[in-house]
Amino acid sequence: MKRYMLAAPCLLLIAAGCTPGADLTPIAAYHNDAYKLGAGDQIRVITFGEEQLTGEFRVDDRGNVALPLLGAVHAAGLTPEQLDGNIATEIKSRNLLRDPSVAVEVIAYRPIFVLGEVAKPGQYAFQPGMTMLTSVAVAGGFTYRAVEDYASVVRTTDNRAVSGKVTPVSFIAPGDVVNVYERRY
Repeated sequence: MKRYMLAAPCLLLIAAGCTPGADLTPIAAYHNDAYKLGAGDQIRVITFGEEQLTGEFRVDDRGNVALPLLGAVHAAGLTPEQLDGNIATEIKSRNLLRDPSVAVEVIAYRPIFVLGEVAKPGQYAFQPGMTMLTSVAVAGGFTYRAVEDYASVVRTTDNRAVSGKVTPVSFIAPGDVVNVYERRY
């Protein structure tokens, strides 16, 4: 009899919406079809036949990449393919090469952060195609107290932080902060 008396208030709290994060609205879906560069990404620029224009570079906090002979080239918000086209255009406009062949590839993505009820909260490397569930798996899995049906995420888009709810199959964006809630009993 006493067991039922203790369980009833807990069920009332859950039914009343006291589950942490339950009131969050879903965050806009992240589409990982065309990766956009951002501050903190490390890229490799390969200019065929030109060693001084080839190397590994980091996108700085202003969204630029400092390239030899060219200086700062804006990269944030561009796909790697768009950036290699911009670099080729810049090389050509400065008469450094007549017909440059440039390729840009991401070698290290911005990290994600996984907090809350996971075995190993912390910073982890982003990989394209990550979902909330795979980010939790990278962080060692859920603890026994975790809410497993959803989590909150803080995402920075257009220099503005927004928060919302994600489900286990929602894609995670680079730089996201995922917070796994503790279940209320």
